[in-house]
Amino acid sequence: MDMLPNVALAGGLAWASGIRLYATIFIAGMLGRLGFVHLPAGLEMLTHNWVLGVSGVLMLGEFLADKIPGFDSVWDAIHTFIRIPAGTLLAWGVFKESAPSEQFAAALMGGALVSGTHLAKMGGRALINTSPEPFSNWTASASEDISLLGATYLMWRHPVALLVLLGLFVVLLIWLLPKIVRGLRALWRRLRSVRTALSGPV
Repeated sequence: MDMLPNVALAGGLAWASGIRLYATIFIAGMLGRLGFVHLPAGLEMLTHNWVLGVSGVLMLGEFLADKIPGFDSVWDAIHTFIRIPAGTLLAWGVFKESAPSEQFAAALMGGALVSGTHLAKMGGRALINTSPEPFSNWTASASEDISLLGATYLMWRHPVALLVLLGLFVVLLIWLLPKIVRGLRALWRRLRSVRTALSGPV
């Protein structure tokens, strides 16, 4: 096994799953099905008809849901319980035929990346949705679509570049997550104060 490309593939799939899980599965499966890329044995299931069909339909639903301000946050919250385990499994699947220690390390890396990406996306979208206009939401969603396509290209064609970008993303994430948490706390306090004012005595 060529370690570096597979580390990039595992990391890239996990990162992308935190942004667009179903698109990640569909695109990887279709590229493997058409012979444009070689999928490791642990990911060959992505090329099966049922997986392509279901992920394709869900990809369309996810694309549309992500463009609706407010509903996108509900979608993200529900998918906390889907994206994180699925992204972890995709990273593990890259190393399915490797030693158990490598499989475990891949699962840890994948779980950390998909969790961080998903939480940053979910928190950022919640803050963006406080704006009354929809354009900020649409811009963020389009940026995520473009980032997914770019990461998909790099994970197979330029794995070293992708690993560098993932490293920079982790640094950015460490800096960004506390700010998102503080912003969400402030938003929650503001919503609570508004609700208290509305439910107070007339």
